[in-house]
Amino acid sequence: MSFDIEEQYDKIYRYCYFKLHSAELAEDVTQETFLRYLEHDHGLTTVSALKYLYTIARNLCVDEYRKPKIESIDESIPDYTMEEKLITNLTVGTALSKLASDEQELLLLRYANEVPVSALGKIYGLSRFAIYRKITSASNKFREELRKEDYHG
Repeated sequence: MSFDIEEQYDKIYRYCYFKLHSAELAEDVTQETFLRYLEHDHGLTTVSALKYLYTIARNLCVDEYRKPKIESIDESIPDYTMEEKLITNLTVGTALSKLASDEQELLLLRYANEVPVSALGKIYGLSRFAIYRKITSASNKFREELRKEDYHG
């Protein structure tokens, strides 16, 4: 697997957006992540580079989360015209929200960001087999929650 900065940038952005629930904050944190990564890039292997990127992003997201929040109304909420897309997003979001945060993060990294299992093992400090078990367990819980929501998509 070669390390494509642009591809990883999109994946880190999605990860940050998942953690922060704000496009603006996710953009800022993603940029800061890559600035810090590029400052200290010392010819890391692909797996080590991924671990380093996600560690920086996770720490910056935690820092953002800890900052005091200022209440504001977002006027730029998109107007959904496709009812099915909205229902699907709500159903999937509801099912995901019922999983533990570490399970949500693991599914996001593995399936949305396509982080290899070997890299996930290094990020979490677990063996590939332990990661497979955690992914399988989280996937099964997610499917069960979708069934409870009566989702057939």
